[in-house]
Amino acid sequence: MTLVDYETVDDGRIARIWLNRPETHNAQTRTLLVELDEAFNRAEADDTVRVVILGARGKNFSAGHDLGSEAAVAERQPGPGQHPSFTGNGATRDPIVEKMYLQEWHYYFSNTCRWRDLRKITIAQVQGNAISAGLMLIWACDLIVAADNARFSDVVGVRLGMPGVEYYAHPWEFGPRKAKELLLTGDSLDADEAHRLGMVSKIFPADELADKTLEFARRIAELPTMAALLIKDSVNAASDAMGFSEALRHGFHIHQLGHAHWSAHNDSKAPIALPPEVPDWRTAKATDLARRDQP
Repeated sequence: MTLVDYETVDDGRIARIWLNRPETHNAQTRTLLVELDEAFNRAEADDTVRVVILGARGKNFSAGHDLGSEAAVAERQPGPGQHPSFTGNGATRDPIVEKMYLQEWHYYFSNTCRWRDLRKITIAQVQGNAISAGLMLIWACDLIVAADNARFSDVVGVRLGMPGVEYYAHPWEFGPRKAKELLLTGDSLDADEAHRLGMVSKIFPADELADKTLEFARRIAELPTMAALLIKDSVNAASDAMGFSEALRHGFHIHQLGHAHWSAHNDSKAPIALPPEVPDWRTAKATDLARRDQP
């Protein structure tokens, strides 16, 4: 079974890409992300495709990065960016932070930035929970439509002591103060509030989400391809001129600093302060996160 499904409808004008790991609430392994990149590239290379819809099978859009499944753990061993251990002051240390930096830049950051600039109009179709790295996927899309049961959250702050996920678009999507609130508390937004903030374009009944999203995509597919791309490029360029792309890069580096902080805590076996209701991040799985705020 593939982790990402690809199909075209409407005489090939609309491509539908589906995350297909419902048993884990579409938790993202690296294999899934590679297949997703291949699907986006396939749609981009097809001149007939005008609009791409990114959806997900099952109850939830995505529980974020897969942190604990056997498949996910195996993928990270050894992974790219493996270098000999560093030696200094008579001591040898394994460069965990450096390895993680290179891996996350490849799998999580540069991929997402590239999908944001895909030469097609993209629509994220969201039901249930979109948690942490689930937000990265939908934020890379040009438009977001949501089921009336959708919820959006980034819980890496309260779970991992991190400033947010690798693609740090929070202040742009939520607004600065709301971003601080959500990251400091781990709270979630429902579809209505996300719509009021301007993050979500349309809200549809959950049982009509797929059909209504397709209708929405058809309206956009009627626009001449060049006009659609010029609109996308113009808006993206305006965002970049206001500092969006540079803020993303800075946010990624700060995210890696968060990893370095936690690595130091683990090396020294220093206590990790977490709220009592939050399980230890070292044993947490993405499927645990998906059980929060179930609609």
